[in-house]
Amino acid sequence: MVDDCCAFAQQPETLNAEKPESQTTSEMMDSQENALNQGTEEAKLSEEVARPAAAEEAGAQNGQADTADESQDQPVETQPEDGKENPAAKAYGSKKEIIERLKEIAGSDETPEKAEVDHLKTAFYKLHFAEREAQQKAYLEDGGDPEKFQVLPDEDEETFKAEMTIIKEKRQKAFLALEEEKQQNLKRKEGIIEQIKAMVTTPEEANKNFDQLKKLQQEWKEIKMVPAEKANELWRNYQLYVEQFYDLLNLNREAREYDFKKNLEKKTRLCEAAEKLADEPDVISAFHQLQELHQEYRETGPVAKELREQIWARFKAASTVINKRHQQHFEELRSREEENLTKKTALCEKVEEIARQENKTSADWEKHTKEIIAVQQEWKTIGFAPQKMNVKIFERFRAACDDFFGRKGEFFKQLKAQFAENAEKKKALVEKAQALTDSTDWKATSDKLIALQKEWKTIGMVPKKLGDQLWHDFLTACNHFFEARNAVHAGTRNEEHENLNRKRDIIARLQQLLEDAGDDLQEKVQQLTEQYGKIGHVPYKEKDKLYKEYHEVLDRLYKDLHVTAARRRMDNFRNNLKKVADRGADALDNERGRLMRRFEQLKQEVNTYENNLGFLNISSKKGNSLIDEMNRRIQKLKDDMEEVKQKIKAIDAENK
Repeated sequence: MVDDCCAFAQQPETLNAEKPESQTTSEMMDSQENALNQGTEEAKLSEEVARPAAAEEAGAQNGQADTADESQDQPVETQPEDGKENPAAKAYGSKKEIIERLKEIAGSDETPEKAEVDHLKTAFYKLHFAEREAQQKAYLEDGGDPEKFQVLPDEDEETFKAEMTIIKEKRQKAFLALEEEKQQNLKRKEGIIEQIKAMVTTPEEANKNFDQLKKLQQEWKEIKMVPAEKANELWRNYQLYVEQFYDLLNLNREAREYDFKKNLEKKTRLCEAAEKLADEPDVISAFHQLQELHQEYRETGPVAKELREQIWARFKAASTVINKRHQQHFEELRSREEENLTKKTALCEKVEEIARQENKTSADWEKHTKEIIAVQQEWKTIGFAPQKMNVKIFERFRAACDDFFGRKGEFFKQLKAQFAENAEKKKALVEKAQALTDSTDWKATSDKLIALQKEWKTIGMVPKKLGDQLWHDFLTACNHFFEARNAVHAGTRNEEHENLNRKRDIIARLQQLLEDAGDDLQEKVQQLTEQYGKIGHVPYKEKDKLYKEYHEVLDRLYKDLHVTAARRRMDNFRNNLKKVADRGADALDNERGRLMRRFEQLKQEVNTYENNLGFLNISSKKGNSLIDEMNRRIQKLKDDMEEVKQKIKAIDAENK
């Protein structure tokens, strides 16, 4: 929402219009009067008081706007009229101070100054929005729902609006009183003109009427504002008849010349003052001071006819310098406004691009929220855009922000519903776990609790505070049962650890046989394996590791034993082969046939084991152990096949 003070006040027309050579002195003064009249203070006050009541209340209504998101904490955009710094500006630390000042203004007999009233309104809502933003931030930090945040009624704001209403009524009354005063002043000045006009029609009485003219001129000067639409015509008639009267002063030429001299001195001082304004650093202040000088110039009587053009040209030249500076100031202001419009358009496009991006998680929403808030902060650092576009560009920016934060609110509303559903599921698991806490069916209950723990992991998130409490209750119930079970099985675990130590001792003794093998190696291995088999269970976590160590040492021992036995059997076979040969060639053939059948039998067994091996599932630890055992058997059969093959070769060599 943009206050009515965002609009720049209309600039008065420049005072340096070129005058045709044919113009009279009266026409020149009329032209100057016309320019000055458009910038008079009475016209400005009329414009201010006549503004719609809705615009006067715009700032107050903004405080009642719904704040559904972070984008609504921006203060009302305002700017002082004509770019001039507010002379009534004062820093206020609290809304109470502002309200006290408003009460002073409302209770005073003086007419409220618009500049100060606007400043008080801007300062109040700046503090008001800051308080509201702090309340919303604290609410959200405490875990509140953004959709349920409500702006509570503010007693200070209600008081503020009431006092502003009183002040607005006072300004309206002042405006009406001022208009009435202008009408009265108009009638008085018209009366003065009629009196001077009557003097002009009686030239013979000019000298006697001179003092009366001076009184009328002084009275004219003391009369202030008149209706703006009558000012030009009024001044033109007044100047015309005053000059005509002075032209009639033939008999009292000395008094007339003295009056011309005093007027020339005064107008010369006004020219010098206008020329000094070129060095005034404040362009706006210089322009307003120039208006006062022009008002005084108009109220000063005429100078000698031959000097009128010259003194007016000097005053006009000084005015032209100030008017050009004033005009250049507003041209630069408009240029900056165009730059601000370009910057604000870019920020609108940036926010619209962020709003178009997809947000799948709350982290995405928070990330983009921070980006939009950063853009909003940047927006606040940029000044006003041109008057025609200022409201439109602000509405475009606000619409993009509202769209984003509206969809964010809907997302978190749905997320909250999902959280509630997840919380109910976890509460149900807590109740199931607590119901099993005192169970003594150790195996079945353990399986059930483990299943509940797996199900817990499949449920989504819940609010942290509630989630921590639910997890604590669930874990407490599980721990209570498992601690009781462990206490009951404490003796069993001690026995399993003792069995573990005994089996490790046997493994160590088997490893020693690898280094110190004797003739009775096979017998020692057989004894140790029988002892190992008689030992009971070991802890579950150590079972697989122990199994691997045990079979690795056995495999190495069996390999050594097999090689030694095979060599001994081969030597015996060769020694016995000569005895078989002595029985005849048929005996060797029979032995070779028996060995061939044995070879085929071993080969068939190897194929059977290898086929069965393909059907085993190695995903479990038990399946893996069985595969290792079958591989050892296959290797043993292949070694036997190699031994039979060597015996057949020995028979074939004997036959040769």
